[in-house]
Amino acid sequence: MIYLDNSATTFPKPPEVQRAVVNAVRSYGFNPGRAGYRQSLKTAEKVYEARETVRSFFNASSVENVIFTPGCTHALNTVIKGVLKPGDHVIISSFEHNAVARPVFKLAEQGAITYSVAKVVVGDDEATIDNFRQIINPHTRLIICTHASNVFGFRLPAERLCALAHSYKILFCLDAAQTAGVFPIDIQNDGYDFVCCAGHKYLYGPMGIGLLLIGNDIIIDSLVDGGTGSASAELSMPSFYPDKLEAGTLNISGILGLQAGISFIDRRGIHNVYEKERRMIDSLCNSLRRYRGIRLYLNPSQETIDAPVMSFSVNDIDSETVAKSLSQVSDIAVRGGLHCAPLAHQSMGTQESGTVRVAPSLFTKSADLFILLNSLQKFR
Repeated sequence: MIYLDNSATTFPKPPEVQRAVVNAVRSYGFNPGRAGYRQSLKTAEKVYEARETVRSFFNASSVENVIFTPGCTHALNTVIKGVLKPGDHVIISSFEHNAVARPVFKLAEQGAITYSVAKVVVGDDEATIDNFRQIINPHTRLIICTHASNVFGFRLPAERLCALAHSYKILFCLDAAQTAGVFPIDIQNDGYDFVCCAGHKYLYGPMGIGLLLIGNDIIIDSLVDGGTGSASAELSMPSFYPDKLEAGTLNISGILGLQAGISFIDRRGIHNVYEKERRMIDSLCNSLRRYRGIRLYLNPSQETIDAPVMSFSVNDIDSETVAKSLSQVSDIAVRGGLHCAPLAHQSMGTQESGTVRVAPSLFTKSADLFILLNSLQKFR
């Protein structure tokens, strides 16, 4: 199989990640922080080491502000439902994934909050920032922004939007599902209040693990309540991080696998990782430009892609039909459809047929893209 669906989840995982997951099951299958016996304490030490790896990679202020979650969606829901109160207003971008759009819509549908969608003007950061600014109102409590579109690879001016939010004393949450492990994220220097990450994407960890990184001193409400191993005599959740937001048994194999994935990226250098993946995307785009009937969706100011993910359409053929054909004929894994991001497709006018999405990884070979190009010849 030629796997080019890495923006959904990276595959294969690095050998060191595979070893870390297996070792966790074999040697650290104990609840950390729940008992005083040696194996439990050793597991707690390994979890602490993983928090420190994450803290260092993202330059978080403390290990306590590194929260392990079941995934990026869980992290985003924790922020949205932990920060917003009745009467609050939230702003999201027109390129948000349903992991943001759906919980915000649900709260609005219930009458708890209001929300606005700021139009992203691809290739014009000033216009995008102005669109966010114009819909801020006295009740705006939170701005949520994807770092880069999971469909089209367009990068949003997140650092400047964060600064805009803070100038109005508004909290800012970054959805880094597509960019953690690709773009440097410095929580303290960039000033983000919350950063939500998917461990199984470009951090090369296993599925079922994510991160919520907190960059301020606000204690938000817990999304899930339950056992923590701390303050067990109290019926309310602990008031301190990470315990307040980590109810229940931690996913030890996921945490240690994620630690190995981050170390894998760190050893190679995040800039080198990005440049390799970016070169593959640029090469693919340059070749597809010569294909009659194929439309690329590029940043008009650069005629290129920002993040290592791109979308295209083929004549008037439904995108899922193209993706299915590539799988059946050439065993190529790409994704067609709306990619759980209908707002992004509405912004680009592709909501009817969707797009075909291609996302390489560090393990993608030039020969893989050559086979994809040859396979697309039949649609010309």
